[in-house]
Amino acid sequence: MSAPVRVVLADDHPIWRDGVRADLGDGFEVVAEAGTAGEAIEAIRRTGPDLVVCDLNMPGGGGLKVARACGGEARIVMLTVSEAERDLLDAVAAGAVGYLVKSTPSDELRRALERAAAGEPVFSPSLAALVLGEFRRMSKTATGANPLSEREREVLQLVARGHTYRQIGAELYISEKTVENHVRNILGKLHLSRKHELIRYAADHGIE
Repeated sequence: MSAPVRVVLADDHPIWRDGVRADLGDGFEVVAEAGTAGEAIEAIRRTGPDLVVCDLNMPGGGGLKVARACGGEARIVMLTVSEAERDLLDAVAAGAVGYLVKSTPSDELRRALERAAAGEPVFSPSLAALVLGEFRRMSKTATGANPLSEREREVLQLVARGHTYRQIGAELYISEKTVENHVRNILGKLHLSRKHELIRYAADHGIE
């Protein structure tokens, strides 16, 4: 039996934290809670969690401050009421690996957080189109030789759309392990260290 995902839960509403903790169930262990950005940063550095579930709007700088401070140390997923494109893109730029709305059903939330803990970028389905739409408007014309193979471009495109490794494998008729290997190769070729950076690369190079 695999160990539970160790989580820091950050939200300035204790009742909401209680509800999320209950929704997470046995596959997750809440190792610390926080009500402000400062408390969240301290808790992350003290406990070294697998995952941080963080509200976008909290006292002390909110989830963006947490992501900027700790995005290199922990996988951070925003759990928020905001469906604004700007908030979503700011969160990704700050270092979050996911952005989920608080209306996400419990089962979907657990599955998304399991994927995020495994290193996959996750977005609420209702927001995936917003991500790509904004990236289309922001994307620049690619210059120079693209270092990626055609297959790697296909994988990157699907990662940017928020697909899971399993979904990518099914669509491209390859195994999940092969998808993981492609992502590792892409990261190496692009000199990127975190998977959410693939999304920004896709935007900058018009890969949709």
